[in-house]
Amino acid sequence: MAFESLSEKLQNVFKKLRGKGRLTEADVKAALKEVKMALLEADVNFKVVKQFTKSVEEKAVGADVLEGLNPGQTVIKIVNDELIRLMGEEGAEIKLRPSNEITVIMMAGLQGAGKTTTTAKLASKFKSSGRKPLLVACDVYRPAAIKQLEVNAAKVGVEVFSMGDKKSPVDIAKAAYEHALHSGYNLIIIDTAGRLHIDDEMMQELANIKEALNVDYTVLVVDAMTGQDAVNVSESFEQQVGIDGVVLTKLDGDTRGGAALSIRAVCGKPILYVGMGEKTEDLEQFYPDRMASRILGMGDVMSLIEKAQAAVDEEKAMKLADKVKKASFDYNDYIDSMDQMKKMGGLGSILNMIPGLGLKSKDLGSMIDEKSMARQEAIVRSMTPKERANPDLINPSRKARIAKGCGLSMDEVNRFIKQFNETRKMMKKMPGMMKGKGKKGMMGGLGLPF
Repeated sequence: MAFESLSEKLQNVFKKLRGKGRLTEADVKAALKEVKMALLEADVNFKVVKQFTKSVEEKAVGADVLEGLNPGQTVIKIVNDELIRLMGEEGAEIKLRPSNEITVIMMAGLQGAGKTTTTAKLASKFKSSGRKPLLVACDVYRPAAIKQLEVNAAKVGVEVFSMGDKKSPVDIAKAAYEHALHSGYNLIIIDTAGRLHIDDEMMQELANIKEALNVDYTVLVVDAMTGQDAVNVSESFEQQVGIDGVVLTKLDGDTRGGAALSIRAVCGKPILYVGMGEKTEDLEQFYPDRMASRILGMGDVMSLIEKAQAAVDEEKAMKLADKVKKASFDYNDYIDSMDQMKKMGGLGSILNMIPGLGLKSKDLGSMIDEKSMARQEAIVRSMTPKERANPDLINPSRKARIAKGCGLSMDEVNRFIKQFNETRKMMKKMPGMMKGKGKKGMMGGLGLPF
């Protein structure tokens, strides 16, 4: 996961600070030396690191901090505040024109950054808020680029305007605007061509499209896994074309995260969204304060709540909480809960956002057996509708048929069904877990039976 190595190193530094009753200036400088090394290893820009540690040191060596009751925690707060300032104190977002006008967004970036996929994700996000987006296929050079855009657009249920690969991108963009004007579209997102490296031809083409259309936002898509190159690319595009914001992709991958901490400071443009996976819903708005919390291992409760609100049907969650309390939930409820958990990014993603857990990938691997969960889901999906609705119907002969249907052993089927039934009994004895002062508790609120 992104930032994991940086997060672990920073937390180790702060543990040492928390263990001291009073801090000396030497303590702060020694800690910041380790912070500096951790940031450099995370591929944060050298100039950014230098300014960051200088700013933290100036604030942390003041008398109020060193003589305070809890100086270690105060230093952590200063680091947190400086991380937020570094990434842009408030979350930036794309502000669309009124719905009776057309907003034009032009996507730019190098090949392989995930630009075409991000274009569809962005369309999906705005469609869900009531907009009618039209994707425009202006990458006429890369083989199958138009087809890729059409496939991604079909997944999110939006239209693509294409004129093939023989027309110029400028002509396509102009024709798309006219089409949108007469067809009721109020958002145009242009997927432009990328290159393997920055060149004059690509930059000129982007400039020509901006000149031909009244482009409201030029959004640069960069790959977080390229580290400092992502920062360099952002700076080059800003200088040569002019960008309004950045989407950082593959932040869920094996990246050191330095790009996210450097882009705003180096090119002066905000990160608008971050890509956290391949699914269309895996595009999160970027909030500097939430990202700082994740980096410092303090969780991200607000993002967790937003994911839950988007994934969970409130009425269904209330009904499920009641069924859990009465130990009457069934296998249909189990499947609903699994589906909702997947929409929220999976159990690992949920646990990573809970403050205080400080989980690393290796910890999650030992706690969560994704393959086992997939096998359990296969068991449930091998049941008949009547069996799912009434768990008490399942007898030995039915278990044998279910095992055959999902390709698993009778032992595994028996284990899962026994665990399910024991959970129902346990929940019946512990209604307080689900109620919690008259409101549905966390588990019920998320729609999870376990």
